[in-house]
Amino acid sequence: MFKQVVNSVWLMMLMTSVAFAQLPDFTEMVKNSGDAVVNVSTTQKAPDASQMDNDQQQMPQDVPPELEEFFKHFFQGPGSRGYVPRETNSLGSGFVISKDGYILTNHHVVNNASEIVVKLKDRRELVAKLVGSDESTDVALLKVEAKELPVVQIGVPEQLQVGEWVLAIGTPFGFEQSVTAGIVSAKGRSLPDGNYVPFIQTDVAINPGNSGGPLFNMQGKVVGINSQIYSRSGGYMGLSFAIPIDVAMNVAEQIKSKGKVSRGWLGVQIQDVTRQLAESFGMERPHGALVAKVIPGGPAEKAGVQVGDIIVEFDGHVIETSGELPPIVGMTAIDQKSNLKIIRQGDKEDLTVKVGLLPAQASAQIAPGSMPETTVNRLGLAVADLSDEQRQQLQIEKNGVLVQKVNKGIALDAGIQPGDVILRLQNATVKDAADFNRIVAKLPVEKSIAMLIQRNGSPVFLAFKIDK
Repeated sequence: MFKQVVNSVWLMMLMTSVAFAQLPDFTEMVKNSGDAVVNVSTTQKAPDASQMDNDQQQMPQDVPPELEEFFKHFFQGPGSRGYVPRETNSLGSGFVISKDGYILTNHHVVNNASEIVVKLKDRRELVAKLVGSDESTDVALLKVEAKELPVVQIGVPEQLQVGEWVLAIGTPFGFEQSVTAGIVSAKGRSLPDGNYVPFIQTDVAINPGNSGGPLFNMQGKVVGINSQIYSRSGGYMGLSFAIPIDVAMNVAEQIKSKGKVSRGWLGVQIQDVTRQLAESFGMERPHGALVAKVIPGGPAEKAGVQVGDIIVEFDGHVIETSGELPPIVGMTAIDQKSNLKIIRQGDKEDLTVKVGLLPAQASAQIAPGSMPETTVNRLGLAVADLSDEQRQQLQIEKNGVLVQKVNKGIALDAGIQPGDVILRLQNATVKDAADFNRIVAKLPVEKSIAMLIQRNGSPVFLAFKIDK
């Protein structure tokens, strides 16, 4: 009996030691790379009175001198008499990428800063100059006057595998040189405010102050910049996102060489392919980027891309979701000829597109106005022709109808709203209200049907079925 107990204890100890042996040891990595991680502190001035809203409360002008201090507790602030702009401070992280003092961090860490101070691990504090920043990727490049600084090694994000261990060093809540570790949860994540960034998702503990700090792989090389978290509390909840370092380095090189960031552009607006949309387009499974709009005169139009095409490959990169396409195109050289593989009405085609320069774009807003509505059709919709004024506001030259009323039924369930403009239905262009109702009357039952609408200046495909 005693022998069995001893053997069991020995076996448990052996298993425990094996388990510990399999856990990663980050100590050498931190020793070798930690010196290149910096604390970034910024000073910002609060807006003065001229920058505030006119309706902001001001301290009364007839306050007796002996009560002025009392009233300041209620009215003191921007726009009030005797107001002195206050300075605010914020903290972030960064890391040195060159021995002569170039440092990467986040755009939001240094945005609107009047002063930027970088603190090194050896306690030196250096005033940094903002070389440039890019809001779209949330990357900023700083420069300090120094020589022979410790630098990080740059890794290859594409080689990262989901489940791989990664480590972050930063300044959460002001606690400098804090080290946290976790695994890669996913790659190529598309976030609403990050169209040109295929984010690396991790479960590394990231909190306010970690922003701009490096994400290391197990070889001690930087594979990303910790940028943001998904949280309902404002703190870490297990969902952290990092900008791939190749994206950040591309931005940094453009800022250094040209003073600005240029991005490739196809001239399309795209969306994901849902199961119902895939069925309506004759696809075996949902994948690719569905073209909802082709910008007139853009590279895609010149290449022959049409609304309703589904881009499934760009220059050898397979496109599974629409969020994968913009980062790839954005990092493509301007004027480069690239191959597009598309699905058009169930058939595969190859096109060649000359990538253009991304222009500044403004979206038009819908102004439905008051138009006479037509009879409600089998979809539960009442539509009307667009006036010349509405077409000008919406930047729609021809075709399309305005949704005036949505009754309970198929259209309401599909998400169609009053004020939407219907542009296409079942692969057919909608010319006017009469044409729309003719198409609706012939729609098949028990089959997925795609409808292209424009809402708040943006086109989107919706899918629905008509029951018997």
